Amino acid sequence: MKANNLKKIRESLLISKAELARKAGLSALTIDRVEHGMECRMDTKRKILLALGLTISDKNKLFP
Repeated sequence: MKANNLKKIRESLLISKAELARKAGLSALTIDRVEHGMECRMDTKRKILLALGLTISDKNKLFP
């Protein structure tokens, strides 16, 4: 499992897991798994970035 900043960034934007999941077109369980450092596909990372209002070039802020 790799650490990431998803939970910190999501909470700083005052977005719930369910809201992020809806915006990204993913399940809340997937968001939870990614927040806990489980591996995910590049497409999932892209959806999360865009749902948070970030750009693809911001990926290192979220997934170091």
